[in-house]
Amino acid sequence: MIVTAAPANAVTFEFPQVQSMYHDAMLCGGNIRSWADTDPKWPGRAIINVQALPVGGCDPGEYSFAPMCETTATVAWRNTTTGAAGEYRVPILAGFYGSEHYALFQDTGPGHVVVNVFTDMPNIPAQSAFDVPG
Repeated sequence: MIVTAAPANAVTFEFPQVQSMYHDAMLCGGNIRSWADTDPKWPGRAIINVQALPVGGCDPGEYSFAPMCETTATVAWRNTTTGAAGEYRVPILAGFYGSEHYALFQDTGPGHVVVNVFTDMPNIPAQSAFDVPG
């Protein structure tokens, strides 16, 4: 017996990684991933995701080469089709394991969405774009 599955319509758009310094340690830095998930089941909406990769740095104390560091990441978006704009801002606590996965629906509206991703510390920001189904 052959069983077929319904086609998957969800699409993931991975953005370029942001290289950033962090605070709350003597020296700390690393990369931050961000991406958008879209699906026709969520017309005019996208899930914006942010996650820190493992950080490197040093701090005085018992675990001097495994600091816990923090930064605030912002994914600012603008729908070039409708003119809608918004941002997803999230504090990220990261260590040698990276961070938790942060995600939130954004009501972008259907169309072409451009994003700028940056942090509140010295960083190399990233730009990208994706399409949201209507």
